Amino acid sequence: MATAIPKITLSSSRDIPFNRLVLSQSNVRRVKSGLSIDELARDIERRGLLQSLNVRPVLDGDGAETGTYEVPAGGRRFRALELLVKQKKLAKTAPVPCVVREAGSAILAEDDSLAENVQRLALHPLDQFRAFRDMLEKGISEEEIAAAFFVAPTVVKQRLRLMTVSDKLLEIYEQDGMRLEQLMAFSISDDHARQEQVWEIVAQSHNREPYVIRRMLTEKTVRASDARARFVGLDVYIAAGGHIMRDLFEADDGGWLQDPAILDRLVMEKLYTAAEDIRAEGWKWVETALSFPWGHTRQFVEIDGTELPLTDEETARLEALRAEQETIEAEYAQADEYPDEVDARLGGIEQAILALEERPLAFDPADMTRAGTFVSLASDGTLQVERGFVLPEDMPTEPEETDDGGGADGYDHAAYDGRDERLAGYGSDAGGEGNTTALDVEPEEEDGIKPLPDRLLTELTAWRTLALRDAFASNPHIALTEFLHTLVRDV
Repeated sequence: MATAIPKITLSSSRDIPFNRLVLSQSNVRRVKSGLSIDELARDIERRGLLQSLNVRPVLDGDGAETGTYEVPAGGRRFRALELLVKQKKLAKTAPVPCVVREAGSAILAEDDSLAENVQRLALHPLDQFRAFRDMLEKGISEEEIAAAFFVAPTVVKQRLRLMTVSDKLLEIYEQDGMRLEQLMAFSISDDHARQEQVWEIVAQSHNREPYVIRRMLTEKTVRASDARARFVGLDVYIAAGGHIMRDLFEADDGGWLQDPAILDRLVMEKLYTAAEDIRAEGWKWVETALSFPWGHTRQFVEIDGTELPLTDEETARLEALRAEQETIEAEYAQADEYPDEVDARLGGIEQAILALEERPLAFDPADMTRAGTFVSLASDGTLQVERGFVLPEDMPTEPEETDDGGGADGYDHAAYDGRDERLAGYGSDAGGEGNTTALDVEPEEEDGIKPLPDRLLTELTAWRTLALRDAFASNPHIALTEFLHTLVRDV
């Protein structure tokens, strides 16, 4: 014979006037955390009470009900209602929906209070994102959503940013196939095909850290802190049709520029414009490039310029800046560190002094007609101009000195001296035979390339090794591929 399954009986629910409720001493929550009472009160004022209070009748000494009820579960809601009563926004006798536990229940009040707090499950971030998205689609702004849930608008923007992630990856995250930090890293790009491709690569790797995902998604972009971006300016880049990729979850230093071709075109246009302005100064030639190789001026002769003197106005400003600097340093001489605003002001003063002390050079117009200038981009994103370089063939030749006692063999000493000034003056022995040079030195070939010194070769090799190590460390998948290639080749 089958045994009947006993049926449970739920506690009754009814409205109880607020002035007949008291906070139970059995409530287990002691430490304040999460949403404050003020914020909860404002939320109840806006939308009403969403969850009933759990109460028990208070008994007198004889075990009879007194008509008062204690609240062991729902203490924060009770305090929020109490605050609304104090603010005259809720009547003292306002009915409060309550679930009433029978007097003398075998379930302790502490048991109810603990269960309500422990068994509460926080909302999944993906569910929060979907709820925010649905509210946004129904016409509620991001600011209104943030105000309704007492969070910063940035939090809402971050959750809504997950809309840019592929549905396939969202499903993987929902099934605990990836962490929230990894999902946030994918939100940096809105290219779903590329997101899924990166996940397929990362899922097979031992390194699935968010920074790896971000690096792979931004490998064909340019950082906003790049010298080219700083030289052109983000506003000019955007006006030209460029797009910027931003990361709402990590500091991105201004983001990533997604259109390198547009950026490079703007950089070269600005460089060429600057080059034309410099050419108008009177130089014979101006060479322009994003950057020049190390030692590009080695084969040139550099002409000297004269520093332009300070004007009276610049001199007065320089003295004022130095006086202000000394005053600030004396005022904070005993302080461990400068306040932020003072430190910023000192930095501005130092930059202004440096700009005044680094004087521009003035060149002789006659020298400028045979000299040229290199125009390139400095590493800090500023225009780098190197003036006053003369090609060897443009250098003026000195008149040849004749000597009755030498030059009998017709040797072209002027040409020799023009190639190497260190040998100038060493002509022939007066009255000697053969007109041999005083130093036993053979002239260097004009078209030959001098070999680099051993010390420089060693240093360059060391730097190249460090660069390769850094490249491998930054790209573990390439390092693994090279390692496997080496093993397969050897085997």
